[in-house]
Amino acid sequence: MTSWYRHIYLDYRRYRATDESWAGTLFLSQGFAASTVYRIAHAVTKMRPGIIQTILRVFMALAQKLIEVLTGICLPRHCEIGEGLYIGHYGTIIFPRYGQLGRNCNVGQTVTMGVGGIGDHRGCPSIGDRVFIGPHSVIVGKITIGDDAMIGAGAVITRSVPARAVVLGNPARVISFHGSFSHIAYDGMESDPDRNVALNKVDALQAG
Repeated sequence: MTSWYRHIYLDYRRYRATDESWAGTLFLSQGFAASTVYRIAHAVTKMRPGIIQTILRVFMALAQKLIEVLTGICLPRHCEIGEGLYIGHYGTIIFPRYGQLGRNCNVGQTVTMGVGGIGDHRGCPSIGDRVFIGPHSVIVGKITIGDDAMIGAGAVITRSVPARAVVLGNPARVISFHGSFSHIAYDGMESDPDRNVALNKVDALQAG
């Protein structure tokens, strides 16, 4: 399977891992519809320049604008989004044009990830793997969100967040290092070596 097609399939599997039916995922999930259109548009940007790419870019730009109007979810084609994206609810989700989001992340409703900062410190967030981003949260600036972090509902993030940190509040503060493990499900997670290493670090911290 080509990369973009594989990513669509793995996005689909994230919804099935949460007990969503196949019909509900394909026909009723606004999040899956938005990510599918994004995957194709992103693949078009990687094509060799030429008349075919130009035509496809125009078509996909219109498709993305339509899906944005219908769902409120904005996933710019230049944004780098890893496989297994799960958007569980409808409404007003804004990704930055050149931001980065890792693999198997969850994004709640009314989430904004955007540009912030001044001068050399101006830029977009870079978000790691298996990160849970709660509803109504805001993540802005040239910052890094570590793997397995959990962003609580309504949190405002303007500084980098360590791996496995749980953050809440405005401005956000770290309340624990229990991570996002109980909130994110995906195929093969029990045998995922990166996840298991992170879980062992949490267990060691609790044991200590």
